[in-house]
Amino acid sequence: MENLPERSNPHAHLRASDTDRDQVVEVLRDALMAGRLTQDEHAERLEQTLQARTLGELEPITQDLAVPGQPFRPAAATPVPSTSRVPIEEPANPQDSFDTVIGIFGGGERKGRWRVKRRTNALALFGGCDLDMRDAVFEGREVTVYAFAVFGGIDITVPEGVELRNQGVGIFGGFGGRGTTDIDPAAPVVIVKGLALFGGVSGKSAKPKKRKGGDEGNGHLGLGH
Repeated sequence: MENLPERSNPHAHLRASDTDRDQVVEVLRDALMAGRLTQDEHAERLEQTLQARTLGELEPITQDLAVPGQPFRPAAATPVPSTSRVPIEEPANPQDSFDTVIGIFGGGERKGRWRVKRRTNALALFGGCDLDMRDAVFEGREVTVYAFAVFGGIDITVPEGVELRNQGVGIFGGFGGRGTTDIDPAAPVVIVKGLALFGGVSGKSAKPKKRKGGDEGNGHLGLGH
């Protein structure tokens, strides 16, 4: 039977959102775990995913892996007002809100007064990355950190009261976590995804400042050591 030509995707020209890239990363991770991709193939496709700007650039990356009939759809971001002590400022263009921190045979860091994008990509290859969010401004009620540590380490510090969710995988490495009981419901949520391969991803909540009367909680949570 003769193969019919495939119809071009009418949405291929649209800008890819963080959610669209997240879909691809999840498919690549599952394919690596199932043995359908080698480590080199996974790393190559992951780099293509992080650099993709449009839905058309994302589609070929998982064309031989994704389930047919599930096209990518751009996600609409709805600003949510917040009364948290942690500053939240919506970006002018949420779909372009992403940042990349790289530590290859060296170190990459974000500290001080910086803007935590809706998506932050952190790659540590025989090196380290330090994401210190204690004095940062968050560009959204929910932000995602994609942390990939290969023979390296990534440290994440979130402000007091911020919820830190772990959704990563460790292979011959550490990528674990637990929640904290002292969560500010109005504060941002930091979701950590990714992979630790012969490396580690660790996180903690900043220690609360001393209050009158000398009360000070431990405010600690970890993403594995």
